Amino acid sequence: MNSNSSSAFHFMAAAFLFQLLLPLPIHAATDPSDVQALEVIFSSLNNPLQLSGWRSTGGDPCGESWKGISCAGPAVIAIQVSGLGLNGTMGYLLSNLFSLRTLDLSNNNIHDTIPYQLPPNLTYLNLASNNFSGNLPYSISNMVALNYLNASHNSLSMSVGDVFTDLEHLSILNIANNHFTGWIPKEFNLIPNLQLGGNSFDNGPAPPPPPYTPPPPNRSHNNRNHSGIPTNTPRGSNGEAFRPDRHDSKKSLTTGAIVGIVVGSVLAVCALLALFFCFWKYSKVKDEKEDKTQGSLGSLPVGTATNREMQEQRAKSVSPITSLKPPPSEKLMGERVHVKNGSGKRPRAPITAASYSVASLQTVTNSFSQECLVGEGSLGRVYRAELNNGKVLAVKKIDSAALTLQEEDDFLEAVSNMSRLRHPNITSLLGYCAEHGQRLLVYEYIENGTLHDMLHFVDDSSKALTWNARVKIALGTARALEYLHEVCLPSVVHRNLKSANILLDEDLNPHLSDCGLAALTPNTERQISTQMVGSFGYSAPEFAMSGLYTVKSDVYSFGVVMLELLTGRKPLDSSRIRSEQSLVRWAAPQLHDIDALAKMVDPALNGIYPAKSLSRFADIIALCVQPEPEFRPPMSEVVQTLVRLLQRASVIKRRSSDESGFSYKIPEHEATEFSF
Repeated sequence: MNSNSSSAFHFMAAAFLFQLLLPLPIHAATDPSDVQALEVIFSSLNNPLQLSGWRSTGGDPCGESWKGISCAGPAVIAIQVSGLGLNGTMGYLLSNLFSLRTLDLSNNNIHDTIPYQLPPNLTYLNLASNNFSGNLPYSISNMVALNYLNASHNSLSMSVGDVFTDLEHLSILNIANNHFTGWIPKEFNLIPNLQLGGNSFDNGPAPPPPPYTPPPPNRSHNNRNHSGIPTNTPRGSNGEAFRPDRHDSKKSLTTGAIVGIVVGSVLAVCALLALFFCFWKYSKVKDEKEDKTQGSLGSLPVGTATNREMQEQRAKSVSPITSLKPPPSEKLMGERVHVKNGSGKRPRAPITAASYSVASLQTVTNSFSQECLVGEGSLGRVYRAELNNGKVLAVKKIDSAALTLQEEDDFLEAVSNMSRLRHPNITSLLGYCAEHGQRLLVYEYIENGTLHDMLHFVDDSSKALTWNARVKIALGTARALEYLHEVCLPSVVHRNLKSANILLDEDLNPHLSDCGLAALTPNTERQISTQMVGSFGYSAPEFAMSGLYTVKSDVYSFGVVMLELLTGRKPLDSSRIRSEQSLVRWAAPQLHDIDALAKMVDPALNGIYPAKSLSRFADIIALCVQPEPEFRPPMSEVVQTLVRLLQRASVIKRRSSDESGFSYKIPEHEATEFSF
């Protein structure tokens, strides 16, 4: 190589390295995750004209200056759309907005529950003066940067619990004029600006939690690493923990540091070139193999309901869940220590539910008399209990012979975990009793009975569930399962999902009961005939074959419940002819046959249902009851599909008094014209 060629080569190499060391250019296009989240919000708000510039598909919020959107480079950092008369719901992808710091949706008409996965790094959240119902989402407890929270003038309810335990930066909290009950958390004393008026909090300080064994001395109580950062602190794309208001000291780079950067860059370039070469070789070999096998593979049939997400789900491993553990923030309460020799006790997070005595529960249930009995399950009987203040509770008296966890510590750990399950479609565990060998659980009382009784034992045709009510019940139950499977970490498997465990309130909102009781499941359930479990009822086929029960098994059971809602039939009915005794066996082959589907519909509906809604409802069922667990959708996808179904109905015919648009009954002459 002559000197001129050598100089040119060195010049090109130096220029290439210089380009590598330059900061990456910032593109005008908005981060795709932010775009997707905003598009879902826009669709969930029913595509309002007030949000000028917004689109449901194919937009660029930062580049096109969408109304109320502020950006820093490609990242959306603020959404401020207060007082625009917005309707609808907030959507389900808010957690994608990782860079969002300000979210102001106040003074609108947004309804439904507050999504339980919010933008994780918010510092300012204002949801005041809307129509939000349910409870505050537990994900707020992980929003460690939050400084301002205003959820006043809504219809939020239930107890606050320990949502605010770790929010050290919160300086203003306003939850006034809602329907909160229970004790006022002691953490509220540390918040400088606090507004609680217009609620129904109990008087006096909250009772102290039962004592528990602290973590061993060598383990940090707050589960922090050597840097003092909580291990569950949100982290940026570079793995660095997100710290609000952090002021790093600026240090000048030394000559050695600059040399290190250059050398590191050269090594990185070499590694990239080597990686590219390996990838090129691999691709070449792979293509040759595919060319040889292409003819033998042929084409694969693809069903109408199959999509890319479903194919990706097949690749995910399905691991059995056999125990119930706390949601993510419970990691801060102390690490568990597994003692093999039984000589020590495991530390347990404090129980947030109230402790009752046996005597007090005997008093309010008339000594568990027959007239107070309202139900019976595999774990024991359920009694109606009315307190002196008129409040009604449900008391589950567990049969000691049915328990697999005999030790009191094990029972209390299960209670601690169950008391932290908070969702508007899950019955709340309010209290417990572990005294004199007795094991009792105290729940909120749901007035309207079970879905099973409503579908199968109501003789009055005027009380039959309308199609709209059935879709609403399916959506609420799906949301409860989505919370258990995809919000709680690790996932919580229900194991006993059936219409008898879905309670309905006076507005026909569903409340899933017995959540978290898998730890107390009797051994006898595992000994049921595999032939019966695999073929009939609510249990998925894989439970019969392996004895393992996963979140996908819950999805199958949910599909059976949807079949009950569609057909009005029981999952197993020996009074019918043999070919129709198993609901899934009879119905599954007909779910994509429109003519057969119309004949399957519950006669109690009197033909009053929208045909397209029925077809889409059946498509969801077909996915959920597939024999192979890996092909069943995650509950988040089921929720999204049902939400879209409801939104289409809302566009056609909407009533502002009904949060879901599904309280009206469709007259017969409109039934064939009503489309989704």
